[in-house]
Amino acid sequence: MATYNPKSSHAEEFICDEEIRESLDYASRNKSNRSLIEGILNKAASLHGLSHKEAAVLLDCDIPEMNQRLFSLAREIKEAFYGNRIVLFAPLYLSNYCVNGCVYCPYHGKNRTIPRRKLSQEEIAAEVRALEDMGHKRLAVEAGEDPVHNPLEYILESIKTIYSTKSGNGSIRRVNVNIAATTVENYRRLHGAGIGTYILFQETYDRKNYEALHPTGPKSDYCYHTEAMDRAQEGGCDDVGCGVLYGLNNYRYELVGQLMHAEHLEARFGVGPHTISVPRLCPADDIDLSDFPNVLPDDIFCKIVAIIRIAAPYTGMIISTRESRKVREKVLGLGISQISGGSRTSVGGYTTPERHDETAQFDVHDLRSLDEVVDWLIGMDHIPSFCTACYREGRTGDRFMSLVKAGKIHHCCTPNALLTLEEYLMDYASPQTRSAGQALIRKEMEKVPEPVRTRALSYLDRIAVGERDFRF
Repeated sequence: MATYNPKSSHAEEFICDEEIRESLDYASRNKSNRSLIEGILNKAASLHGLSHKEAAVLLDCDIPEMNQRLFSLAREIKEAFYGNRIVLFAPLYLSNYCVNGCVYCPYHGKNRTIPRRKLSQEEIAAEVRALEDMGHKRLAVEAGEDPVHNPLEYILESIKTIYSTKSGNGSIRRVNVNIAATTVENYRRLHGAGIGTYILFQETYDRKNYEALHPTGPKSDYCYHTEAMDRAQEGGCDDVGCGVLYGLNNYRYELVGQLMHAEHLEARFGVGPHTISVPRLCPADDIDLSDFPNVLPDDIFCKIVAIIRIAAPYTGMIISTRESRKVREKVLGLGISQISGGSRTSVGGYTTPERHDETAQFDVHDLRSLDEVVDWLIGMDHIPSFCTACYREGRTGDRFMSLVKAGKIHHCCTPNALLTLEEYLMDYASPQTRSAGQALIRKEMEKVPEPVRTRALSYLDRIAVGERDFRF
């Protein structure tokens, strides 16, 4: 039996099944241990995070007032590190060709009901212009795993097309990439293409369950997939994003595995995941949720978000339009720092929305436009941010995390968020959103310390007369 070793590069050692199960047993035995739980929450309040074992205890905790303190603490920690900023992005699906046999995904190779599409470079440019005309500045590129239809050369060419496509004042300033696990050399090539974050969802950390859910295709290799973040780091991609698909397996196991993976990255590379995503299994073509007994209820989902926030306080947390407006509103106060808006989960869905249902990877539950999402965030006193400055100023990996851990990142992030919001308001917003947003900017700018505020105000004046892309 493997021994838990977060510094090992071998999946069986840094994701140790025996250690996970021991942690779950410990949590079950201590779910009503008030003094232990108080001690864990006090440790979390020091803003230095928690171990996977401590997080497991909080997940099982059945003391109502301790759970209330957990949620309050998550709000405080999110505010301490990320303030009231919420970064916005959109997915861009390039191709749904896939050779894998993932039983929970409609793109699986044996699905004969879904039309297969792959965008040409001209079609990608059209999708990008549609996204830029909404106001987006940050994309997450998605593509199925198919060495013939979606080779790395196609992804690299697509990234070049995205960055070079402009519409009016619009431009995509950061391209994050969510594609299949690959080699160190290929990660070097992705890094050289100027990607932002490399994202790869583990789906499930339970090896036995993983292999049952991925019976065929390259993704069926559990170790190769699980060790992908190590290879990405070795290839220069120092901002990596992790996630599991909650609902595929027991959520307790997945939370512990997810935090164990974060501990491993911190131990081996000195920097944990740049982002942690929390997607939940939802309906899609050829997928029946009744086949998945571990589908997660809202209350447990919200508790997981809160626990990840206090256990990994430095990481960005992402929620997509898989979730409804109601659920997204709940978790925004519990740790989420990035959301998608105006999203389509289909190939070509921004320029041919009538075909969305044909090639969608999953159902979108929050169907609002980007402007409606921005207005909604402003109404809740969040700052909608389109900022990509850290990536373009070289504040990635340990350079970014050192600023976050020192509590200094807001000196960059808040003015950048306000400047990019002003860009959005001037170029894309409805009159209602523009009015509400500019009132928010005036209020929030008063909180920015000098001399940054004076400089930021001068940039706002220049944005008002048509200049763009100022950053700290």
